Amino acid sequence: MSHQQSKHSCNKPDDAREIVSDATTSINELKAIVEKFVSDRDWHKYHSPKNIAISVALEASELLEHFQWSPPANEEIDTQKHQQIAEEMCDVMAYLLSLANVLKIDIASSMVGKMQKNCKKYPTQDYKGNWKKPEPL
Repeated sequence: MSHQQSKHSCNKPDDAREIVSDATTSINELKAIVEKFVSDRDWHKYHSPKNIAISVALEASELLEHFQWSPPANEEIDTQKHQQIAEEMCDVMAYLLSLANVLKIDIASSMVGKMQKNCKKYPTQDYKGNWKKPEPL
């Protein structure tokens, strides 16, 4: 299966969904898909920041299981395992998007700000090819 998928809607048949990809779908659209899923099920009462953060950690653990004991190289990941990994990544992302919805966090501006902070903390000239963490300030 390609990296493109149909737009999510539990009420539309597969052949009636638009084709989407990372290149054509905004973060806001993904947040709206997650919000609709939660809202349609009346799950807002369960989606407290604490519960969602716990769910992120649990789903991230499920993602790690695919790499436990014998971490495969990319070429060793077969189609079925690739799909399972993609689904676990989406579970993590869905909870992160839900947390952003609950806390009203703008992901794009937060990501840019965090990456700018990381650039200062890990300047290219000092860390290119070097994975060691910097000394505490």
